[in-house]
Amino acid sequence: MADSVSKPGENLRINGDRLWDSIHAIAEIGPGIAGGSNRQTVTDEDAEGRKLFQTWCEEAGLSMGVDQMGTMFMRREGTDPDALPVYVGSHLDTQPTGGRYDGVLGVLAGLEIIRTLNDMDIKTKHPIVVTNWTNEEGTRFAPAMMASGVFAKQFTQEWAYEKTDAEGKKFGDELERIGWKGEEVVGDRKMHAFFELHIEQGPILEAENKDIGVVTHGQGLRWIECTVTGKESHTGSTPMPMRKNAGRGLAQITELVHKIAMKNAPNAVGAIGHIDVYPNSRNIIAGKTVFTIDFRSHELDTLNKMVRKLEKKAPKLCKKLGLEFSCEIVGQFDPPEFDHGCVAAIRDAAVRLGYSHMDIISGAGHDACWVNRVAPTAMIMCPCVDGLSHNEAEDISKEWSTAGADVLFHAVVDTAEIVG
Repeated sequence: MADSVSKPGENLRINGDRLWDSIHAIAEIGPGIAGGSNRQTVTDEDAEGRKLFQTWCEEAGLSMGVDQMGTMFMRREGTDPDALPVYVGSHLDTQPTGGRYDGVLGVLAGLEIIRTLNDMDIKTKHPIVVTNWTNEEGTRFAPAMMASGVFAKQFTQEWAYEKTDAEGKKFGDELERIGWKGEEVVGDRKMHAFFELHIEQGPILEAENKDIGVVTHGQGLRWIECTVTGKESHTGSTPMPMRKNAGRGLAQITELVHKIAMKNAPNAVGAIGHIDVYPNSRNIIAGKTVFTIDFRSHELDTLNKMVRKLEKKAPKLCKKLGLEFSCEIVGQFDPPEFDHGCVAAIRDAAVRLGYSHMDIISGAGHDACWVNRVAPTAMIMCPCVDGLSHNEAEDISKEWSTAGADVLFHAVVDTAEIVG
């Protein structure tokens, strides 16, 4: 007789205290200077955080697989050996001055699902795989979401291995150095579905007093690395009309980026984040500036239009100043629309559990945006205080993390199908 399949009842909840304690335990590895975290990808701190996560997963009875990009896959078996697994997770790497919750919440909430199923002796038809994607942040090695991008065949593994950090160290070499270069071929795994829980990294849910964000779409992204070249000269002795100040080019393009984004608001945003100025000396006029523009929109036409406008206007601005301008796109993905069935599972879970919720568009890029290319995917968001993220002051409440993990639990387990 075949096993009967049922949905989790509303009384099934994760252990919010245990999840909260795990989040703060792993934050002790690679602590920041102001209460946050600094576990940049493929550093010694990243390796230590991975090891602790592995230990917790093995204590929960999970078996580990690691692919050649270092992504960790921690598997709980299902009752049907032929059923494709339901994947759940996010990332453990952080910004240099990152918070305690960005990425970490999604990985450890996945582990908490397993712990809760074990506590209640619940079996599922589909296996469940908790995932830690490598280099989601893209801070040390651009671009962001690198491992999930290789998994989804958006980047090649060889290209990713050759990416260098500010010290010239290669990603592939550093991954091998810390001992987390696996043998599994990247992208060979097949998924029944993928779910990711994340803090919003924006102010909407808190402002609307909602417990849960049901993510229907993500923003597309273009990272455009620009170089403005002028001429280094003495700040005191070079006459003003004879200066070729690359800093002026940076300043005017900064304003141009703002105007382009404002013209396309509220469906787009844009800013310059990373900036290098050369030679960066007090008494030398900047001879070169290198900076990265971040344009985002959930509308592909809008996103591409902003890039074209920049490419048309920026060289003209620089030419008037006697400067040279060049640019290249160093990171990109098109706006994703998440799977309707997975989104419905999240919305149904929020309703079943009595949590207030609203549909939302993700303003940040996430691994789910790439995985969405190869498997049915959806995201859950919980509020964060003042929408602040990528900052050591990033903060959420235990109640928010518990609500998000409860909804994640129900969406994942509903999709994985309880057997009883």
